[in-house]
This record gives sequence, structure tokens and C-alpha cells, in this order.
Amino acid sequence: MSGSGTAGSVKADFKPVLWTPGDWNAFFGFGTNILVNMLVLTGLLRFVLKMPDSLVFGRILPALGLMMCLSTFYYAFLAYRLAQKTGRTDVCALPSGVSVPHMFIVTFVIMLPITLKTGDPLKGWSAGLVWVFFQSFILMIGGFIAPFIRKITPRAALLGTLAGVSVTFISMRPALEMYMTPQIGLVCFAIILVSWFGGVKYPKGLPAGLVAIAVGMIIAWGSNLFGLGLGGLSVKGVGDAFASFGFSVPLPAVGTVFSGFEYLGIILVTAIPFGIYDLVEAMDNVESAEAAGDEYPTTRVLTADGIVSLIGCMMGNPFINAVYIGHPGWKAMGGRIGYSAATGVMVIVLSWLGIISVLLALVPVVAISPILLYIGMLIGAQAFQTTPVKHAPAIVLAFTPHLAAWAKLQIDTMLASTMTAAQAVGGMAADKADAVKTAAIAALPQQGVLYHGLEVMGGGSILAGLVLGAIGVFVIERDFTKAAAFALAGAVMTFFGFMHGEAVGFGVTPAVALAYVVVAGGLFALGRLGMSESYVPHAEMHAAPAE
Repeated sequence: MSGSGTAGSVKADFKPVLWTPGDWNAFFGFGTNILVNMLVLTGLLRFVLKMPDSLVFGRILPALGLMMCLSTFYYAFLAYRLAQKTGRTDVCALPSGVSVPHMFIVTFVIMLPITLKTGDPLKGWSAGLVWVFFQSFILMIGGFIAPFIRKITPRAALLGTLAGVSVTFISMRPALEMYMTPQIGLVCFAIILVSWFGGVKYPKGLPAGLVAIAVGMIIAWGSNLFGLGLGGLSVKGVGDAFASFGFSVPLPAVGTVFSGFEYLGIILVTAIPFGIYDLVEAMDNVESAEAAGDEYPTTRVLTADGIVSLIGCMMGNPFINAVYIGHPGWKAMGGRIGYSAATGVMVIVLSWLGIISVLLALVPVVAISPILLYIGMLIGAQAFQTTPVKHAPAIVLAFTPHLAAWAKLQIDTMLASTMTAAQAVGGMAADKADAVKTAAIAALPQQGVLYHGLEVMGGGSILAGLVLGAIGVFVIERDFTKAAAFALAGAVMTFFGFMHGEAVGFGVTPAVALAYVVVAGGLFALGRLGMSESYVPHAEMHAAPAE
């Protein structure tokens, strides 16, 4: 009794270090990740939605900066409390920021259609704010049921669907960008690879992320001397970027939020399923952190994401906050508590001073891409490294919906771009362009592209990956009753459009829902028959007979 009391007092007196040398590595790595997301987000607002710079730099980005600063400071605080409670010096804060998948969803599914329909970017902004408003409450309510879901869901399913997101939506684009400009991309990737995976130390302890960015800038700007123009940088571009300089603080946008309720029907169709997506994604990332040694309370994490997103929304930010994939990566770099808070300060400086466009003009994006690829590699590997080897097939199964969703996104983007070009160059009417697009999709199976299969399997990919991964794990473990329960849950979510569908409704994909019911019935019957008692491991079936 006295011994445990002494141990407790030591932990109570323990003062965690707020900054370590490894925080520099994590700060430059995570900071550049955040920077890339902010640059992409700014491009979507300015060039896709055609929002005026006064709105982008004067209202939206300052509100975004406030939300992300609150988030990163809170997670630094949680890490400090965890380190103080456990007496450990290796606690790493959860990474967080604007949700990347939702950044594209709210732009292309909510704000762009309404902007095009009304001809007013402010209407699109208002609709985006309402979307986040509902998402925030879904997160806060979901925070209380998430621990139960984590308890009943196998780790291989949680990490498998997370790895699927990472390999497709986090890693693929950076990898493609690297090979489009290999003179910069591959060189910077090698700099990061030998340091973060190979343990190579750079002079004076310089972080590998900083070295990669510096080398990328040298190659890009040096290439201009020979007329190559690698990285797309120019002196004129830097000069033009300074026009966005200024000081702006977030201002309340409550009226704009509630004026967007006229689009409630369109918004709820996506807000509910993607709110559930956020719920599962946050659980996955908390599970990933726990696998790396840092156990955080799921309810607090989800509630915090909901609260800071709601604050950002009320100040004019149409993008939701989320815990990021990548905690093990930043921890492996040496990140602890300080990197998270430092990133929050960086975001405030970038967003409130309007200097994001200047940084984009100075740093080639392809020099930053390898950092995102590294994170994808690490998360993909973690799913296999922290789960039983025999669960590997279930992890691969959890990947498949994400591969389908990614492939469908590429096809959709290509078709939309082609039709837009046809309208702009050929003067094609909008209704005719839609008819041509529909005909093109109908012709894809003849070319070997099963578009409808991608559409159905990839719908609600994170939930589909989780359910399929869980079924796979429980089948491998011969726990057919639990496998049946997940198959039945898959049937219900599919029927209402949360899985294998792009919209909430009744009987969205009834054939798939029925198939899940049949599978659930078969698995339940196997469980009732006690088939697990006659289990013979696959490896033993092929082993040589004993002598």
C-alpha cells in the first residue's frame, strides 16, 4: 500500500518537459503537413469556389487558424496530463487539424453546387458553415458511444481501415507528385527516408524535414537559372504573393451560419454519414496512438473536435477539425508535447497575417510531398506490425473499399474536368454535358472499368473497411457469432446508405444489404453449430505428418 502511494506521489510531482530536441523534427514534419493542407485549402477557396481574397484571407483563414490553434493547444495539454499521470517522458501529443477528406467533400459536394446554382460564393460559404455546424454536434454526441465501439471492434479492423485511408488518400497523390518532378521529389524523399527510417543524422542535428525543404528550394530556384523552371516558382510569383499581406482576426459569423439553413435538405444528406465517418476516423486514430503507447480518452477527443469545430464555424470557418492520422510517425521522429503547441502558433501566424500565398510562392510543394508519403508508409505498416500476423488477410480486406473509393474519385475528377472543358471550349450546354458524362460512365464496363462496382464498394469506405475487417478477424478467430453481428450491422448501415452508398436514405443499395443479411445468417448458424471446436489451423493442415 505504501509503495503504491509513493509511486503515485512521484508521478504527481513529475513535471513533463514541454520541448525536446525531437520536437523540432516533429514540428517541421507536422508543420509542413499542416502548411500543405492550408495551401490546398486556400487554392480550393480562391480558384474552385472563386471566393474573393477579402473573404478568404480576411474571414475564413483567420477563423480556421483560431480553430486549429485551439485544437493543437488542447492536445498538447492532454499529452502533458498523460505524461504527468504516467511519469513517462515519451508521451506524444495527438496531431490534429482540418479534416483533409472533408476539405474536398464540403468544397465539391456542398459549397460548389450551391455557388454555381446561386452565382454567389457567399451562399456557398454559408452552406458550408451549416454543414460544419451539424458535423460538430454529431461528433460531440458520438463521443459518448465511441468507447463502446472501440471495445467491441478488433484492432486489425480499426487500423486496417485507417491504413486504407492512409495508403490511398494520404500517400498516393504525394507519390504521384514526386514522380512528376523527380529531380526534386525523389531527392527530397531520399533525404527523409534515410533519416526517419534509416537513422541517419544530419549536421548540427538539423531536422530531416527542414533539410528536405531547403534542398528542394535550392533545386527549384537553381533550375530557374537554366530555364528549367522545376517546381513552378518565379520571382514574379513571390512579388504577387505579397499582395495578400495584412492582419486579420476572426470575427463572428453567426448570421451567415443560420442563413444557410435554407439548404438544410442538401446538407443533411452528407452531414450525417460523414459525421459518422469522423467518428470512426477519430476512433481509428486514437487506437493508432494507443498502439504506439499513448492512451487517450476517446470521448474527450471527439468532444474536443466537435467543440473547436463549432467555435471555428461560428467565426466563419467551413472546414471541420479532426485528429490526424500519423501519431506514431511524429512520435518516432521524437515529437512529444511541444510540437503540437508550436504548430498552433505557426497556424495563427500564417492565417492571421495572410502569408500562406507567400510561402507557396517560395517553397515547391513537391519538396513537401515526401513527408506525407512517409506518414502513409508508417501508418500502413503499423496495421500489420501491431496486430497478430494471422489477421493480415483481414487488414488487406479492410483496404479494398478505400482502393475502390480512390479509383472512383480519379474517374469522377477526370470526367468532370473533361465536361467542364467541353463547355468552356466547345460551348456545350450543361444538360448535354451531363448526358455525355452519363454515356461515358455507361461505356466504361466495355473497357474493363467496373465503375458501378467502384461506386458501390467505395461508398462510405471507412465504415465498409471497418466492417469487412472485423468480419475477417472474427472469421479467422472462428468467432462466427461476432462475425455475424458485424455482418448484420453492415446490412443495417448499407440499407440506410451509410455504407456502399453516397447518400442517406431507405434501401439505398438493397441488394448489398440483403447479401449482408444472408452472410450474417450463415455465420450465425456456424456459430450455433459450434464449428469453432473443430478448428484446424491452415498451416497445420499442410504440415508434414509427425513421425
